[in-house]
Amino acid sequence: MATKIRLARHGRKGRPFYHVVVADSRAPRDGKFIEKIGTYNPNTNPATIDLKFDRALYWLMTGAQPTETAERILSYKGVLLKKHLLEGVKKGAFDEAAAETKFNAWMKEKEAKVQAKIQQLAQAGDAAAKARLEAEAKVRAAKEEVIAKKKAELAAAEAAKKAEEEAAAAPAEETAAPAEAPATEAEAPAAE
Repeated sequence: MATKIRLARHGRKGRPFYHVVVADSRAPRDGKFIEKIGTYNPNTNPATIDLKFDRALYWLMTGAQPTETAERILSYKGVLLKKHLLEGVKKGAFDEAAAETKFNAWMKEKEAKVQAKIQQLAQAGDAAAKARLEAEAKVRAAKEEVIAKKKAELAAAEAAKKAEEEAAAAPAEETAAPAEAPATEAEAPAAE
């Protein structure tokens, strides 16, 4: 039986989620499989890959052929490199300890790259959030300035209206006060 390492699609429309499976090459994509060796979620950034490293290596060593996408996933996780190094040990190119040190050095470098990308994405997200807050603050300041202008115009209009009312009330008082004033003046000489 020819076995393949491939992806079985799950998840809803537009949000795929894949299982990395070992299946008979004649089985349908999402059909019967021999063993599930991991998951792949392309919806996250960077993509989330959970893989049973030992089982994937076992199936590769027994002759399972990965599809193109599965091969990229296995390469990303270092399974293909480990297989390559183990085959080099079998041929006598180097010993097992040298193969292990090469693999560990590659894994450290790969982990550093992944962490750098995660930090870069976090910094980009922080910078974008800061830019949004600054833009929002500018918009808020502009709105507050417009509101302050409107309030000042309303206060000026109200003050002008009060001044008009006071001005209108003042002549009425002045006309009433002079009429009373002569009467008091007239009373004052009579009192003498």
